[in-house]
Amino acid sequence: MTLLITVFAAIVSTILWYNTKVDRKLGTLSLMFWGASLMWLVDAVVEYIELGAEFFEQAPADMLNDAYLGLSVVALGIVIWLVVLLVKDPEGKVKAMLASK
Repeated sequence: MTLLITVFAAIVSTILWYNTKVDRKLGTLSLMFWGASLMWLVDAVVEYIELGAEFFEQAPADMLNDAYLGLSVVALGIVIWLVVLLVKDPEGKVKAMLASK
């Protein structure tokens, strides 16, 4: 589930990055999700090598835990992206807001 959730997030962020003309640092978000997807893919391959066919017979509780982990990875990636966006401030809105006070 973690692999599916992060791949879905990577695909959505890549499509958004490709279709937007405004620099919102979506490339950074996309690369974070693709990196997480690659990490989960390697994890799945290693686990399949260790377990064999049992890899596909997961208990519902394990699948739910994996889904929570995948969602928390996506949430953490979005939080990191928001921090990068606020620090880089590509449109200068944060700088203008701080200068006006």
